[in-house]
Amino acid sequence: MSEPLTASHANFLLNTVFLPSLQREQPKTRQVIEAIPPDKGDYRPDAVSKSALELAWHIVAAEKRFLNGIVDGGFDFSPINRPDSVRNSADIGRWYGEMFASVLPRLQEMTPEQLSKVLDFRGMFQMPAVVFFQTAICHSIHHRGQLSVYLRPMGGKVPAIYGESYDSAEARKAAESKSA
Repeated sequence: MSEPLTASHANFLLNTVFLPSLQREQPKTRQVIEAIPPDKGDYRPDAVSKSALELAWHIVAAEKRFLNGIVDGGFDFSPINRPDSVRNSADIGRWYGEMFASVLPRLQEMTPEQLSKVLDFRGMFQMPAVVFFQTAICHSIHHRGQLSVYLRPMGGKVPAIYGESYDSAEARKAAESKSA
C-alpha cells in the first residue's frame, strides 16, 4: 500500500521533476509544430486523422487545459477554440509560447498544499494536482510524435527532439561544409 502524497513530496516533484521536464519538452514541441510547412497545414495521412494544424492545436489547447487546471485547482472543459488570427503553424507556435510564458510563473509559485490537492479529471482520474503534470507531459509527447511523423510526407523537415534527426544532421553537415 502506498503512502499518501505529502505536501513536501509534491513540492519536490514540481521543482525537481515536472517543471524541469516541462521546460525541456515545451520548446521541442513548439519546434515540431513550427516545422509544419505553412502551406501544408491541411495535410492528414488518412481521412480519419486530424490535419496537421488540427493536431497541433489539439496539443497546445490540451496542454493549456492541463496546466491551467493544475494551477487553478480544477479543470475547465470548455472548448478552447483556435482564434481566427491563428492561421498557420507559426501562429500556433507563437500562441503556444505566449500561453506557456503566462502560466509558467503561476505554476512556479504553487504552494505544496495546492500541489497535493486531489483534483478530479472528468470523473475518470482523481489524483493530486502535481501528478497531472505527468499526464500533461505524456499527452503532449504522444501527439508530438504523431505530428513529427506527418512532417516528412508533407515536405517538412523533422527537427531534433532527443538527439539529431536525419534532417537536423543533414542541416548540420551542410553548415559544416560551408564553413570549411
